[in-house]
Amino acid sequence: MKAMILAAGRGERMRPLTDSTPKPLLQVGGKPLIVYHLEALARAGVREVVINTAWLADQISAALGERFGEMQIRYSYEGAKALETGGGIFNALPLLGDAPFVVINGYIWHDYPVEALPADPDGPAHLVMVDNPPQHPQGDFALEGARLVPSGELRLTYSGIGVYRAALFDGCEPGVFRLAPLLQRAISEGRISAEHYHGRWRDVGTPQRLAELDAELRRDMRH
Repeated sequence: MKAMILAAGRGERMRPLTDSTPKPLLQVGGKPLIVYHLEALARAGVREVVINTAWLADQISAALGERFGEMQIRYSYEGAKALETGGGIFNALPLLGDAPFVVINGYIWHDYPVEALPADPDGPAHLVMVDNPPQHPQGDFALEGARLVPSGELRLTYSGIGVYRAALFDGCEPGVFRLAPLLQRAISEGRISAEHYHGRWRDVGTPQRLAELDAELRRDMRH
């Protein structure tokens, strides 16, 4: 299975840190955020990963190169302006191929076992959902059994980890567009499977949350 790490965003909420460093290269626990994702994918047996880039793209490719252990790294350069999540994945589809592929948001940290993701999801996508963090108490979608529904009692937050089929993007055109509307349409049709992950997960969206995660990981390293 191939994988994609979303790494093209400007990281506006992380400024001024991201004025000179792309967000995926910001360090926590002594290494760049994106390296945690590459390590998790390598443990899961992924041998080819696509990273989309835009803002300070040259820094990312210079830092990571074309290989990470036995894993090949390919880049999907979007130009000076990122294409958003939907447009970025759509732009990378020629590199990802026809089989289902993993997508991980480059701006999160987690300990989810990527090897547990279904290689052949029942539908156009399978999403890993987590408890709602303080900054996003309303959640994204509701989970009923193993399916996402537009509304329900158990509303959870999309972790930024999932398996996708290219079919989710049928009818899309190249350009800037978000992933959420595509997911919402498929969810309203009952076609998206999901799971509730109870492990560690962080949305590293602000300098404060980055510093908190860094301190937490460094405490882990001392014990």
